Amino acid sequence: MEFKDYYAVLGVAREAAADDIKKAYRKLARKYHPDVSKEPDAEKRMSEVNEAYNVLSDPEKRAAYDNLGRGHRAGETFTPPPGWDAGFEFSGPGFDGADAGDFSDFFSELFGRMRARGGSGGQARSMRGEDHHAKIVLALEDAWRGVQTQVSLKAPQLDAHGRLQLATRTLEVRIPAGVRPGQLIRLAGQGGAGLGGAPAGDLLLEVTIAPHSRFALEGANLVAELPLAPWEAALGAVVPVMLPDGQSLKVRVPAGAQSGRMLTVRGKGLPSRPPGDLELRLRVVLPSAHDPRARRCYEQMATELGSEFDARRVAAAEAERGTQEAQS
Repeated sequence: MEFKDYYAVLGVAREAAADDIKKAYRKLARKYHPDVSKEPDAEKRMSEVNEAYNVLSDPEKRAAYDNLGRGHRAGETFTPPPGWDAGFEFSGPGFDGADAGDFSDFFSELFGRMRARGGSGGQARSMRGEDHHAKIVLALEDAWRGVQTQVSLKAPQLDAHGRLQLATRTLEVRIPAGVRPGQLIRLAGQGGAGLGGAPAGDLLLEVTIAPHSRFALEGANLVAELPLAPWEAALGAVVPVMLPDGQSLKVRVPAGAQSGRMLTVRGKGLPSRPPGDLELRLRVVLPSAHDPRARRCYEQMATELGSEFDARRVAAAEAERGTQEAQS
């Protein structure tokens, strides 16, 4: 995916005021609108102009885009990092794919899940404050055990001159134990202000989990690698596994375990409702042959088993057996 410089598309500076962005858009719209333009690529250019204006005319999208786009150039290969929009407070209750189909893959990746702002319908409902939403990034350890923490959110605003500013507010939030990625935490009354004495809207915090050095998350399941010594894998063993909360779990490894095999420990994933599982991918780690003691052991095994044990044949048989089991 290529990075798009929306400021370059509209021909405005990054610090341009809202009125300057609107004037630039109108000028380009008169030039490239397919109904009046003689330019051969008018339709494509008009789509690019509309996309850029969609982002830069919206203070919330513009602020998130500005934060993401620092140091990037138009046309360069670009992948937004996980949680790139975390910490920004957006109007509207969540995401549903508004506008995404009309614009580029770059726009869809960044804003395709963001719900367009708008009224809720009837007059009575419109008096209540609008719900807001934001993403927060949690450490796996905090999601595992639950925590009381402070969350700082940046809300974009336009000053008296139409220039973009960020206002920051800090909230005290209780994170429940076992919260999953994508789960929403509702903070009542922390959204937009109500009108005419009506209650404020709510703030919905969407949880994302930061990458962890040892564990990956698949829903509520924890996935990790479990290194084993050759004798532990061959003879079977009970080995310790450290969980995200610091507790040590004893796991029984069956005799004859092979690298790549998955070992499931039920109910030891995220402590949600229901709890997830702990999925351990086994990896046999060989002692270095540079150690004379290990080398002697390898040489003895080669002498006693070398003529009978064909590792390639055994691996091929195991792969065939696995394929048959998967098909049955």
